[in-house]
Amino acid sequence: MLSFECDYIKGAHPKILEALLKTNMETMSGYGNDPYTKSAKEKIRAACGGDVDVHFLVGGTQTNKIVIDSLLASYEGVIAATTGHINVHESGAIEASGHKVLALQGVGGKLEASTVRKYIESFYADGTYEHMVFPGMVYISHPTEYGTLYTRSELSELSSVCRDFGIPLFLDGARLGYGLMSYETDVTLADIVELCDVFYIGGTKVGALCGEAVVFTKKNTPKHFFTIIKQNGALMAKGRVLGVQFDTLFTDGLYFDISRNAINMAKKLKELFVSHGYEMFVESPTNQQFVIVENKKLEELSKKVGFDFWEKLDGERSVVRFATSWATTDEDIDALEKII
Repeated sequence: MLSFECDYIKGAHPKILEALLKTNMETMSGYGNDPYTKSAKEKIRAACGGDVDVHFLVGGTQTNKIVIDSLLASYEGVIAATTGHINVHESGAIEASGHKVLALQGVGGKLEASTVRKYIESFYADGTYEHMVFPGMVYISHPTEYGTLYTRSELSELSSVCRDFGIPLFLDGARLGYGLMSYETDVTLADIVELCDVFYIGGTKVGALCGEAVVFTKKNTPKHFFTIIKQNGALMAKGRVLGVQFDTLFTDGLYFDISRNAINMAKKLKELFVSHGYEMFVESPTNQQFVIVENKKLEELSKKVGFDFWEKLDGERSVVRFATSWATTDEDIDALEKII
């Protein structure tokens, strides 16, 4: 069945599978001490244009949990939008580590710097704040859960708030490639390196079988981060599996080329729905497109194409998400047109 349910329904880009097969019988040290992992780190450093520290983990929830836990003191929580991934779709992983998610109302899935500043100022203005959970860092995702993007100005303002209060800004980049390659963004990878204290480059949703590359940008890697990763059961003995994949993704611009494909396909998908009289719930410039569908049409549609139910809009209509990816083709869009 045709499916636009998410951006990781396909396995991996053929070049990654080829690289894994080609290197399969090579004898290598474990835990990331292999030549491909070292090469991948150097290529990511080059792409970032700075002296950054790179670590590889397997998946997004695992990455968010370990990074946040390693940066927060026991009495601190993490600020996020109410719609943020760590607040909604990570099964309480952050709370399970002992840290509260301090959810603030965002706009279009994004946190506003003024909201964050007001919250922190109000916290310290409260004479009883030592009895409360301290705001210890700010978490954002780019793209957001609604496919929206921070502008460079918005990112800079958030960064300034974090600097003023001495807390880190953490950017979840599970879909970072799709954000960077959007035609409507003014944020570059270099901007993220400059303005964020830590972020990660998502591979799972952008062509890899699995894997996320965590990047600490300010010589601020938590002490013994390698050991923290292992303590959380997240250190791969066969670190080569991640190293080979990211070495391939960051060879000859593959990561960015395949991300642009998802953007081009999303543009066609959006134009297709609009041309057939559908309304969009939010203006997303990335690979996630949110379509308003009449409830009576949902069941019929779901029998022929996969998509993700998002929320009820009213008694008659619902919002569903269609996601394109590095693997989406023109033929997929043509097949969708015949269905809708």
